[in-house]
Amino acid sequence: MRLIRSALLAAVIGLLGLGAGRAQTDGGDLERAVARNVQDMLPDDSHGGVAVALRAGGRILFYNYGKANARLDRPIDTDAIFNLASVGKLFATTLLAQAVKRGEMRLDDPVANYVTELRQGGDIREVTLGEIASHTSGLPREPEQYEPWHRGRYSRADFIRFLNAWKASPGHEPGRQDIYSNLAMILLRLVLERRFHEPFSTLMRERVTGPLAMDSTALTLSPALRARAVQGYGPLGRPIGAPGIGESSNLDFPVAGQIFSSPRDMATFLTANMGELPDQRELQDAMAFAQQGVFTVNPHFTQGLAWQIVNRGDLVIVDKNGGLPNTSTYIGFAPSTKIGIVILANRGRQKATAVGRRILHELARERGEPPPEGADPD
Repeated sequence: MRLIRSALLAAVIGLLGLGAGRAQTDGGDLERAVARNVQDMLPDDSHGGVAVALRAGGRILFYNYGKANARLDRPIDTDAIFNLASVGKLFATTLLAQAVKRGEMRLDDPVANYVTELRQGGDIREVTLGEIASHTSGLPREPEQYEPWHRGRYSRADFIRFLNAWKASPGHEPGRQDIYSNLAMILLRLVLERRFHEPFSTLMRERVTGPLAMDSTALTLSPALRARAVQGYGPLGRPIGAPGIGESSNLDFPVAGQIFSSPRDMATFLTANMGELPDQRELQDAMAFAQQGVFTVNPHFTQGLAWQIVNRGDLVIVDKNGGLPNTSTYIGFAPSTKIGIVILANRGRQKATAVGRRILHELARERGEPPPEGADPD
């Protein structure tokens, strides 16, 4: 149904630190492995494409397929700006992990210690930072799941009101189960703002993206960055939204915005999370802390601080996926093989997670389908 055209097979590759002879051998093998698996995500109608950043052998390789904007006939490239969807949650949990490692916060601190309006609430007063960062708070995915009567989008005042009224019903007790929650991660961003008295976007820039020189990653894009943003497409190829402008679920206040980035920036973020930047030891220690298992969901899947630890027995993968109607994203790596991958697609409901895990298994010489367990994105 979806065929990889010869034009798409000619992937645009960026090689950092590879000699020409080595690139033709190793790079060619890696390119073929990526292209063979990514073809499942490539549409026949040219409405969308896929950018891949692969880290292997201490090097980064970039592969780009398809269109950033079909109407403008603009191809995907390594500096195109994508909506990260739930992969963006990793920036909040990295900031939390860093604060914990510095002694500025603790995972068992109640969220109400920081968002003081929640001291007037009920069960929310028992929820901790570690629980909202690991999807074990019991909070639902979105507030409208509990409030079908609510009309319109949620302001920050609506958000606080909801949290104060929330009841930890059976099956939703803090710390006792895994329930994927977008609103819990927005609450974490608000907690960080209150603790450090700065906007979340500023904290992210000062503590993560700035030190890593990730100058194409932000919540609100400048005109120059927006000009590089891809057009997002729905699963059937219909354009959705304006390039570079996003909104987070039904929550309508600044800290709830979506995060955008480029394949080049996300390759740096991946490299840091793999612990392979020698000049970023403190930040990488915090990232390693965020990757540690917090809650065992089943024998194959453990939840970290937004990160997921997927264990087949023959290969452990640490990853995070994301998806919105107009974007599909994945970041993951296998610590034992020192191979990692970022996949960014500007079309919704694509198989980014399955493809990413399959490539990691294939490159680790482990055949077979990856396990189905894992949190649903967004």
